[in-house]
Amino acid sequence: MKQSKTALSLIMIALVALVMAACSGNNGQGNTTATASTSPEASNSSSEPSATAADSVRTVASEKGEITIPANPSRVIGLSIVYPEFLQALDITPIAVQNYHPEFPSYLEEAFKNTIKMGIATTPDFEKILAAAPDLIISPIWWSDKDYDQLSKIAPTVLLPQRDDWRDELKDIASVLGKPEAADKVIQDLVDQELAAKEKLDTLVGDETVMYMMIMPDGIVLYGENIDRGSFIHKTLGLKAVENFPQSELSITISLEKLPEYNPDHIILQMNDDSNETIQQYYKEIQSSSLWKNMTAVKKNQVYLVGGEEWFNLGMSPLANRFAIDAVLQIFENNGQ
Repeated sequence: MKQSKTALSLIMIALVALVMAACSGNNGQGNTTATASTSPEASNSSSEPSATAADSVRTVASEKGEITIPANPSRVIGLSIVYPEFLQALDITPIAVQNYHPEFPSYLEEAFKNTIKMGIATTPDFEKILAAAPDLIISPIWWSDKDYDQLSKIAPTVLLPQRDDWRDELKDIASVLGKPEAADKVIQDLVDQELAAKEKLDTLVGDETVMYMMIMPDGIVLYGENIDRGSFIHKTLGLKAVENFPQSELSITISLEKLPEYNPDHIILQMNDDSNETIQQYYKEIQSSSLWKNMTAVKKNQVYLVGGEEWFNLGMSPLANRFAIDAVLQIFENNGQ
């Protein structure tokens, strides 16, 4: 009985408390709270996190359809030999690179000092790509189509179309990165540099002939004016080609015995791979030959050996072209001294 009275007292106290709370709710504060929870400002506030998330990504076109990528990627990998140079030209230093040579070309050494070397570019090193933790991978479709599934598991992977002109490749990459104006500036700056160099070389070299020659392990390649390297030398910079180069050919591979048939005033000579012992030995054999020694350019000491790493991407990259323009100017400015 005592317990019943105690319980009844507790119930009465609780009821009184509820009535008092209800009364205090009529002072306006309760309505204000309800209004605030349904106000436009409150609604906007509650939607801000999802809006921020949406702003942190972008959708871009690729050869695999539309791909969602970070709006401002900070850890980018460009696969293929040239894509890392395109990224750097757009002021985005790649976090990791597969290269053709053991070392980077000298014009990239400073920029790539903290870039991870993933070895010689034959097939992707998926372990090293994964370890680099990229937030975006960009590659031409001809290079990475077969590896797309594995790459896209590591990071958003954008495959871009195959292009015949490096300018179109640069624009494709710039579009992915939201930097189309940067690509236009890179192209225009290079045009200005080319025109100035062409004018200067016309004075320095005139009508003397120039031949671009590459030493391979099994032969000598001569480049005509309708292929990247030869076009750069003969069309972009205006240096005169030998007259008997077959115009129907982009390049020709010849033996040492055939070389005197193309007898220029100047030879720009590149070894395909400076570190390749077979190529080095072959060049020594060429130099010791009387056929070589009797060529006009050799007798006039007008053979200019250029770096295989630095000239490897010539005609395919704005950075390689910038370097080569300066090198060619230096060659012919120093030629008469």
